[in-house]
Amino acid sequence: MVEPPRPRRRFRQRSVIPGFGLTLGYTLTCLGVIVLLPLAALVAKAAGLGPAGIWAVATDPRVASALRVSFGVSLLAALTASIFGGIVAWVLTRYEFPGRKLADAVVDLPFALPTAVAGIALASLYAPNGPLGAQLLKVGIEAAYTPVGIFIAMVFIGLPFAVRTVQPLIAEIDKEVEEASAILGASRVATLTKVVLPPLIPAVLTGFALAFARGVGEYGSIIFIAGNLPYVSEIAPLLIVIKLSEFDYEGASAIAVIMLGISFLTLLAINLVQAWSRRRFGYV
Repeated sequence: MVEPPRPRRRFRQRSVIPGFGLTLGYTLTCLGVIVLLPLAALVAKAAGLGPAGIWAVATDPRVASALRVSFGVSLLAALTASIFGGIVAWVLTRYEFPGRKLADAVVDLPFALPTAVAGIALASLYAPNGPLGAQLLKVGIEAAYTPVGIFIAMVFIGLPFAVRTVQPLIAEIDKEVEEASAILGASRVATLTKVVLPPLIPAVLTGFALAFARGVGEYGSIIFIAGNLPYVSEIAPLLIVIKLSEFDYEGASAIAVIMLGISFLTLLAINLVQAWSRRRFGYV
């Protein structure tokens, strides 16, 4: 009688990195200590004012004006950085020209440049007696010490995020797809809107969110060019610094918590739109 073959033992392949339990515990510990614990301390400090006190801080005319400047200009700057960042990423990816690698390296310069140095450089360029500021004054645009200067600084620091998030996806788009679209009779606009842009939308939204988040919390590169005029060009991070210099730690924490809440809701909305775009256009 022939014995049936015995089933072979399947040996579980060991992963190079530690198991799920250990890595999950490490991840939660790092997030808790580095991110959640400081935020919890911030909220706990602001809670000393109570809901009425936090609402009083939020509705203070000077604070409300600073919040409008910070978030309003950040949204506009992030949108501008996303548009021009996409164009820069396309040129750097699709075209060969002398100095392309140098231009590609310059994109990352705002990452490495100290924010105070960037602020001083921008203020020198766009001041009324600066080389660019003087030219803008001739057409009636005052850049430095106005919200326009804040906008310029936020675009400067947000552009690298917009470029680097889109650039890898542009490199993955096969040129043959565009050629096939042209052969089938599609115009350049139709090819751009129906072939090129759909797979880039999630990355564009990611770059927009990163540029917006960086702009809202930026201080060093803005403070020198903003002018810091209350109700005109004063940003919310500056008010936090002023509160801290006055030893009003609860007031500073309250402004920070308000900024945290608005930023969280804004980024949540952007992430929901990003998730919808992934499902809508079928890209993961």
